[in-house]
Amino acid sequence: MTFKEQIQQGIPSELPLKKEYDLNINHAPKRKEILSAEEKKLALKNALRYFDKKHHETLLPEFAEELEKYGRIYMYRFRPDYKMQARDIKEYPGRSKQAKSIMLMIQNNLDYAVAQHPHELITYGGNGAVFQNWAQYLLTMQYLSQMTDEQTLTMYSGHPMGLFPSSKNAPRVVVTNGMMIPNYSQPDDWEKFNALGVTQYGQMTAGSYMYIGPQGIVHGTTITVLNGFRKINKSPKGNLFVTAGLGGMSGAQPKAGNIAGCITVCAEVNEKAVHTRHSQNWVDEVFSDLEELVTRVNKAKESNETVSIAYLGNVVDVWEKFDEANVHVDLGSDQTSLHNPWAGGYYPVGISFEEANVMMAEQPELFKEKVQETLRRHAAAINKHTAKGTYFFDYGNAFLLEASRAGAEVMAENPSIGREFKYPSYVQDIMGPMCFDYGFGPFRWVCASGKPEDLAKTDKIACKVLEEIKQNSPEEIQQQMADNIQWIQGAQENKLVVGSQARILYADAEGRMKIAKAFNKAIKKGKIGPVVLGRDHHDVSGTDSPYRETSNIYDGSRFTADMAIHNVIGDSFRGATWVSIHNGGGVGWGEVINGGFGMLLDGSKKASKRLKSMLFWDVNNGIARRSWARNDEAIFAIKRAMEVEKSLKVTLPNMVDDTLLNNV
Repeated sequence: MTFKEQIQQGIPSELPLKKEYDLNINHAPKRKEILSAEEKKLALKNALRYFDKKHHETLLPEFAEELEKYGRIYMYRFRPDYKMQARDIKEYPGRSKQAKSIMLMIQNNLDYAVAQHPHELITYGGNGAVFQNWAQYLLTMQYLSQMTDEQTLTMYSGHPMGLFPSSKNAPRVVVTNGMMIPNYSQPDDWEKFNALGVTQYGQMTAGSYMYIGPQGIVHGTTITVLNGFRKINKSPKGNLFVTAGLGGMSGAQPKAGNIAGCITVCAEVNEKAVHTRHSQNWVDEVFSDLEELVTRVNKAKESNETVSIAYLGNVVDVWEKFDEANVHVDLGSDQTSLHNPWAGGYYPVGISFEEANVMMAEQPELFKEKVQETLRRHAAAINKHTAKGTYFFDYGNAFLLEASRAGAEVMAENPSIGREFKYPSYVQDIMGPMCFDYGFGPFRWVCASGKPEDLAKTDKIACKVLEEIKQNSPEEIQQQMADNIQWIQGAQENKLVVGSQARILYADAEGRMKIAKAFNKAIKKGKIGPVVLGRDHHDVSGTDSPYRETSNIYDGSRFTADMAIHNVIGDSFRGATWVSIHNGGGVGWGEVINGGFGMLLDGSKKASKRLKSMLFWDVNNGIARRSWARNDEAIFAIKRAMEVEKSLKVTLPNMVDDTLLNNV
């Protein structure tokens, strides 16, 4: 069968041969035992309902074995034989170009070069899934190949509920992931209901088909590190940034450190992850001996080097050793997957990676105890460094939250609303006031032709647009404009593409609209092929996350999720090709609500109209909310937006003199 025929057939009527478990692939850890005997039967019934009854007798023992061995039913037998990668949009079967663009993005999320655990359909973060099983993938791709521009596919946590009549102006796909009743949104609830096959953790851009490999987080981390050094009035050159994690998202940190120009030490316990990043040239050097690491770092400091170093081992050992050896750390953070602390997101110190994985599955309570002991040690070591002048920030991975739950010394001596912890979230001190409040966030695009030359052309178009905008930009945003022009000018030489031909930069509404409009004109003229627009959920408007994206909202509303819900609803009727809303992405199940979108530009007048309507809303929704929280930068930005767009009328806050409240 051809590739197109395989897509069109969906779930095959005859069973494919059973596939061997490939030990060369980076697999998801075994999930803990959480289902009762009756619930296991229900999980099996739920899995078998995808298949003709004549196959149930064959598949039942196979699925039961998967559930027992891995804690989930992935349906490995049904994994396609064709290469999983984003193809030229023309290679996909179908009646809707918009649907074809979504197929392209789904396959990119599952590309072996992109996905963390591709056979388990997990893109990043240890549990950020595109689908729960391979039957869902096959059925979804089939539906997309059948879809017209007057139908919408509804996705319930990886399950394609079906194609429904809609209109040409409606989204082609609406995605929800993990949308639990609030009282059933704890970590063990995810374990249970995911094992039953009724929900999934979509992370952010994994379950919304908008992940572009680690490039996205490389850019965000570069901006964060640059601004982090600015905050402490130091040049990155010859100065040290210490962090942890080399997985799907965190693997970007050493590359970002190199672009920023500092010395980066990044610890990782998973040897496969370390060697993957080293082989991809995302990290320069690898050490497993602490004495040798200290010697190498001191040499880099003396020589004012820019170098990224991976330490194969636990980051707690690094922090403790650097304290003992008086290695000064300028910037410190952590990007292990602490949104998922009990299932492979964070590993205890003093135990091998392999031993920890066994303990995680077979002795989950002991594993939890060891993780919390490690968090206490981790925080204690960081406290010693910050006493010597290190600037430490939480990089939105729930480090401070989980450390506080473990009883670590991370709470502020004089807490205030929104400032409970001893150390700030990076959004509070860096990205919030410097970027998000002004409307700057992670705008991205994918060249649907798959041609590197198209990406090079879009880079030039975007750079030209930004340079033109910068000439008339107010002083308040000149630095943001300059950083992104520098980024896009160096994008090609930094070889950031993994998977699809994609790019990201931080842009405000004006930048996004003008870049998108220029792309659409170039497509119309035949200079480039179609382009898919998107963004990270980690943006100005997309996410309500009290310990990350909205951690610098101090009016008490940071625990509300109105903004993310309005974001997705508003995007859906303003022209998005697809929209998504998720529970838990980035910082953990039950801790956040976040939304995303995708939009196909095809050179048409309709696309031009949609991009203006949707992109303006997608950014200014968040600026309006941030301005109502009395954030000065956001008040500046929303007033500027109202001057540009006369039909925009936003409620502005009246400031209260704090002295009036002193006697209350």
